[in-house]
Amino acid sequence: METKVEDEIVQRVKADPNYHKLVKTRSRYGWTLTWLVMIAYYGFTLLNAFDKQFMASKIGSGVMSWGVPLGLFVILFTIVVTGIYVRRANNEFDALTDAIQRNAASGKEKVRA
Repeated sequence: METKVEDEIVQRVKADPNYHKLVKTRSRYGWTLTWLVMIAYYGFTLLNAFDKQFMASKIGSGVMSWGVPLGLFVILFTIVVTGIYVRRANNEFDALTDAIQRNAASGKEKVRA
């Protein structure tokens, strides 16, 4: 008996336009941010591997090489990208999830703006 109720809820969730919007938007957004981070990480790694002279060259007349601020940039960029994702997840994605749960519980499929 419980399985039938669970199957009905699953079917209501799958039929909900909010569910389709959530899956599509979250997936596309997640992959976009993933590619940005991968470009930053692999770009830094490729610079280390193939342009060691640039990475070891000093900034101005100081003792710091370009590798240090670029490495710091990669770390900070990752933190910022994570923050951007969390902010959108807490606002838009959580609101869609709440709408999906309400619609599944009530048996109605409503489109949320």
